[in-house]
Amino acid sequence: MWWSDHRAAVRWTRLTVVLGAAGLLAGCFEPLYGSRPSVDAESVHDKLAAVQLPPIVARQGTPQARIAVGMHNALQFDLNGGAAPTTPTHRLEVKVTTTGFTVIINTVSGRPTAQIAGVSASYELVEIATGKVVLHDTASANVDYDVPGSQQRFASARAERDAEDRAVQMAAEAIRNRLASYFIAGT
Repeated sequence: MWWSDHRAAVRWTRLTVVLGAAGLLAGCFEPLYGSRPSVDAESVHDKLAAVQLPPIVARQGTPQARIAVGMHNALQFDLNGGAAPTTPTHRLEVKVTTTGFTVIINTVSGRPTAQIAGVSASYELVEIATGKVVLHDTASANVDYDVPGSQQRFASARAERDAEDRAVQMAAEAIRNRLASYFIAGT
């Protein structure tokens, strides 16, 4: 049966191509939290751990203050596992704003049934030694949530808080990834 030999040849060819491509690309990737084999080079994890994060300014007692504290905690954990930097080389200054809007309104009751909570963070990475702003960017995240029936107002408030917390986590991850990109490529 010649077709079974042909199929086996095609499988081996595909396997050879995949393994060859994997071998060529193996040296192109650098793990975010791994360490390099060379002794003199710093890893991305070490550079992120050297970023100082001052408290994010927001008016006390407002919903934005809760978002600012959540963003600070998420960034602190993403950058260096929650510990303070021992010898900071950069300072990350963050400003947070929140948005929210209704997507779907129930035509009978006039109450919202689906909403979107959003978090936008504007940040600057400042080199401490020179005081120069080396990176200025924004990160934003929008998360949708369903509003339960009109009788469940506490469940509605909890759904909104959960959506805001998810948006904070997504924005913090975007900031961490952008900082890692800056420390690797320098742009």
